[in-house]
Amino acid sequence: MQTTRRAVMLGLMAAGLAGCTGGGAAFLPAASEPAMRAVPNPAWDAWVAGFRPRALSAGIAPDTFERGFAGAGFLPDVIDRDRNQTEFTRTLEDYLAIAASAERIALGRAALARHGAVLAEIEARYGVESHVVAAVWGLESRYGERRGSVPVVSALSTLAFEGRRGAFFESQLIAALKIVQNGDVAPARMTGSWAGAMGHTQFIPTSYLAYAVDFRGDGRRDIWSDDPTDALASAAAYLARSGWRRGQPWGVEVRLPAGFNAGLAGRGTTRSPADWAAMGVRDMDGRAVPDHGPASILIPMGLAGPAFMVFRNFTVITRYNNSENYVIGVGHLSDRLRGGPAIRGSFPPDARGLTMADRQEIQRRLTAAGFDTGGSDGVIGAKTEAAISAWQQANGLAVTGQPSVDLLAQLRR
Repeated sequence: MQTTRRAVMLGLMAAGLAGCTGGGAAFLPAASEPAMRAVPNPAWDAWVAGFRPRALSAGIAPDTFERGFAGAGFLPDVIDRDRNQTEFTRTLEDYLAIAASAERIALGRAALARHGAVLAEIEARYGVESHVVAAVWGLESRYGERRGSVPVVSALSTLAFEGRRGAFFESQLIAALKIVQNGDVAPARMTGSWAGAMGHTQFIPTSYLAYAVDFRGDGRRDIWSDDPTDALASAAAYLARSGWRRGQPWGVEVRLPAGFNAGLAGRGTTRSPADWAAMGVRDMDGRAVPDHGPASILIPMGLAGPAFMVFRNFTVITRYNNSENYVIGVGHLSDRLRGGPAIRGSFPPDARGLTMADRQEIQRRLTAAGFDTGGSDGVIGAKTEAAISAWQQANGLAVTGQPSVDLLAQLRR
């Protein structure tokens, strides 16, 4: 299932995080989608007719097929999203500025308070801690706020018809029809992202069939409901079946000794915490890291940035999404939800020589000058780039839309 999940995640990333356009492999799917309208397309109609015998041979009953496609249609906006995905990757610093923002932490703690009883039941059954499940929920759909409103059968059939990844999306479409056939959800309620990820915890259909659970035993595995119980239990079941170890950390932020060999970093090198301690690796309070099993050292932004010692549970989260930034995002958000500290290591300036504080100042100054950046989180997205372009044009400067040290100096004048 890792390959399947990873393949679709790469297709989902362009949705970005809340309030931020763009994406790349470091960003997670935001299930908030603009309204997408079906349009007549005879070629799509012909494709559906040709797909029908393939679906029936895969075990889909004729009446399920008819119900699944009743009201479905071709969505050109889905094709546009698939063909025009942003290719850049955010740094870990930018990723965490959104994934573990003060607002997302506050929302998560409120969600834990509201759903603490059911999360405790889920933890007891599957052995995955409440704050970890809540962190996955927070990153996947902002605690259920952004589950997606695109009709899944329409989206998947449009993508399968388009053909760029036709075999993959056809397999997801067949899985979606099996979900309908099982009685878990009516076709009209089966909504999700433009690429078919569904519900509070954004399962693609094949992952749903493999891992979703009916926690209350009511006969349906309902990850779409306002009640997140089945979705949260399904995420826990996914992690549990992938090998989650209760009571073990995903990772620990560490300090590296002077002269640490960067070639030893990476998930391909594992040593015991004692071996790493013998080399001078310590936690942020100067202590040797306890033995949580074989560990790797990660330096996502190089030796000048934060470092992490990661364990088996880190690898388990990669089964949900193989992006290292995503896994660190889930892990760090889960730590913050239970009262842990912010990242204590420093982040180096970006490729333009700007620190997070510099980028935040650029956003504040632009907004104060009447060029709204949509906030001052220090993450440069499309709205900030548009504000920079507008300010540059208004001031008779070359329009680049890009932040820079010179831009900051000009804004300070």
